[in-house]
Amino acid sequence: MSEVKQDASGDVHVAAPSARFPTHDFGFLPIPKRLRYDPERPVEFGLVLNMIFGASSTFIVANLYYSQPLLIHLSESFGVSYDRISRVPTLVQGGYAAGILLVTPLGDLVRRRQLLLLIITISTLLTIGLAATHSLVAFEVLCFFIGISSCAPQVLVPLAADLAPPHRRASAISIVLSGLLLGVLFSRVMSGVVAQYVTWRVVYAAACGLQAASLLSLWATLPDFPPKAKKGTTYPQILTTMFKLAATEPTVIQVCLVQVAAAACFTQFWVTLTYLLGDNPYHYGSTVIGLFGLIGFVGVCCTPIYGRAIDRLVPWHVSVSMTIGLLLTFSLYWGAAGVTLAAPVLVTLGLDVFRQSQQISLATRIFMLDDGLRSRLNACSMFSICMGQAIGSAAGSKVFLEYGWRANGALMVAFCAFQLFVLLARGPHVGRYTWFGYEGGLEWRRERPMPVQDAEKSVTEKDEEEKSGDRTCAPSLNGDEKVEAEEEDKGPLSESQTRVPSPTQNIGDENKDVAI
Repeated sequence: MSEVKQDASGDVHVAAPSARFPTHDFGFLPIPKRLRYDPERPVEFGLVLNMIFGASSTFIVANLYYSQPLLIHLSESFGVSYDRISRVPTLVQGGYAAGILLVTPLGDLVRRRQLLLLIITISTLLTIGLAATHSLVAFEVLCFFIGISSCAPQVLVPLAADLAPPHRRASAISIVLSGLLLGVLFSRVMSGVVAQYVTWRVVYAAACGLQAASLLSLWATLPDFPPKAKKGTTYPQILTTMFKLAATEPTVIQVCLVQVAAAACFTQFWVTLTYLLGDNPYHYGSTVIGLFGLIGFVGVCCTPIYGRAIDRLVPWHVSVSMTIGLLLTFSLYWGAAGVTLAAPVLVTLGLDVFRQSQQISLATRIFMLDDGLRSRLNACSMFSICMGQAIGSAAGSKVFLEYGWRANGALMVAFCAFQLFVLLARGPHVGRYTWFGYEGGLEWRRERPMPVQDAEKSVTEKDEEEKSGDRTCAPSLNGDEKVEAEEEDKGPLSESQTRVPSPTQNIGDENKDVAI
């Protein structure tokens, strides 16, 4: 696209396209012409690109879970105890948490195409090191940095939300999220089966190839856009807002506490499943252990159904119901996991179904708070999940190896009881800044689609604030609101998209952060 300018004398000048929008990534890698940014030709987000986003998420997020079915093989290869090798999943999850907190906010400050290509390249190169190293210390260090660079799916999710037209936004996001869930299951099945017949190093060699294929696919299909950040927005400002949200929003705090405990249960079960099935009374190999991941495909296939059901219900009720389901599921583990194989099978099935439903309902709750802060709200939620996964990896391994499967089950039941306590402390219809109670009743059905409710609530609250002169907005949002009102949008939204008003903006304002 050429830029037309007029000087003081009235002469018209046409600027070269490259003067405004880049034609190369990193200054040397050419961007295919059809993918270069041109506001006069908005990108069309089709099913093919959506599926590439989902497949890339699958192969990248798998890096976080390859090691879990391989712990026995890794301990034998490096000549260390189960207790020492159990640090590996913890380091990977800790690195992923750091990536969510420190890397994904860059999606609002730099070109997302360039950011994605860079972190996927780094992840691919680090995976080569995992397949080649013979040092446990080097292996652990590489695992931590691979966790950091495997946060690309959390850049792809909000990008899909930005690119998709309104009538397809939910389905576009669900495809990418399904890719994330599929990656968790694929990694366990693939690593367990491959390691049974060849060395565990082949698993990481194959992972390197899959990431390289994802990198090539995104280079050939991912459209380029200018940075989404508003003028004057800095990286420290975004991080500061995230911390303020996590300290001043009751709903965010409630959801994050539940996410920490739920993610701890989820990871604790999968990490210790290797020890449970590999020891008395089962003595299964890594192939059978890896095939347990196939049971979780039920949860992935049902993800769209969960979303449709939650659209018709108040999310709080879904969260409570699914948490009770998790409590009953882990009670079964506590009582019979080491007695009959039926117990681990049923627990695997129940965990995937109940946890995915719970996670969707919790995400729906926080995204109802403010459309203009969804990127940072998503970061808060995802960071809490990463922290829970790190806790589950460390605590689960230690408890299981020292006290056995019954103590492990008791700890998971305790985590579920904590989730239920946090949810029941604050009802479904309380005010936004009410910390405890049940004001507003217990109505469980939604009367209208939530986007309409959000818009109408925004109008009502804004009118009341203007009449009374008082503000109901949390202190954490005051600075953001002022910046958003003054700064222009440079985001990659297509002409077919519309924005839903935010509670911290006038109805005529455009939403500046669309993410999940």
